[in-house]
Amino acid sequence: MKEREGLVTLKGNQVVLLGEEVTVGGKAPDFTCVDNDLQEKSLADFSGKTVIVSSVPSLDTPVCDMETRWFNKQAETLSDSVVILTISVDLPFAQKRWCGAAGVEKVITLSDHRDTAFGLAYGVLIKDLRLLARAIFIIDPSGTVRYKQLVPEVSQEPDYDEVLRALREIVPNA
Repeated sequence: MKEREGLVTLKGNQVVLLGEEVTVGGKAPDFTCVDNDLQEKSLADFSGKTVIVSSVPSLDTPVCDMETRWFNKQAETLSDSVVILTISVDLPFAQKRWCGAAGVEKVITLSDHRDTAFGLAYGVLIKDLRLLARAIFIIDPSGTVRYKQLVPEVSQEPDYDEVLRALREIVPNA
């Protein structure tokens, strides 16, 4: 298993990421996670759409909560050709509870708790914590990674303006 160091900190402490680095312009790796109804979902389930993937440590933390609510608000205004996934290792039951309490209905939450297939495929699994690093990926309808933002400090929010700018380059009237 490939280990990558020096890319991300958590509260100022370096963490080791497991998995291969995903590159912009490369083919998006497929993965299988579990949705809130315990059904398996893979990237292939969203083929033909532009997919924004928001990788977060846990929905039950303040920054992940804010980030997912922000993406849910954006999803309300985006075209049907764009889907937003938030992936964490939270159990599907916890994700479902959180979505209900937060009123999140537009973002699709997926759990990577079973085998961390997403975390390993996208190189965002934090080795010692078995949590996902904070990252954003945008995958175009052909399955190509068009944008990547690996947030250098896990406890900070991503650059939302940069995500929207990148999305508008891919889907001009998103």
